[in-house]
Order: sequence, then structure tokens, then C-alpha cells
Amino acid sequence: MTPDSAVQIIRDMFMAAFWLSAPLLAIGFVVGIAVSLLQIVTSIQDSSFNAVPRLIAFAGALILMMPWMLNKLMTYTTGILGDLGRYAK
Repeated sequence: MTPDSAVQIIRDMFMAAFWLSAPLLAIGFVVGIAVSLLQIVTSIQDSSFNAVPRLIAFAGALILMMPWMLNKLMTYTTGILGDLGRYAK
């Protein structure tokens, strides 16, 4: 295995991790901003008021996006494991 192929494997791993986590993080960011704006408008300063909607949004997004995430993960895994002969040199 050459250093270039090792770098490519690590780059692919980081990109797969980024694309799997980015939608959930974006949803958490948007919900967090919306809840913070609602707290500012209504002057509610309860910490659980910020955490509960964010957790519900994460859970809902995870349930809705799980098929897409599993498809991406299976594509990455079959790409790595399907070409093991290339890495054994």
C-alpha cells in the first residue's frame, strides 16, 4: 500500500463521516436557532425548553434519514471491502 492510497482511504473515510453527519447537524443548528429566537421573543429562559425540541428534531431526522444514511454507509463499505486486493499490495 502506498502512502497515496492510505491518504485516499482516510480522505474517503472523513468525507463519508462528514456527509453522514452534516444533515443532522444542520437540522440541530436550525432548530436551535429557531428555539433561541422563540426564547428571546417570549422571554422564557428555561434550559429544558431549548434541549427538548432539539432532541425531538434529532430523533425525527434520524428516523427519516436512516435509509439514506445506511445506503451511503453500505456504498462506502462495499467500496472499501470489495477492493481489498488493491490494498494488500
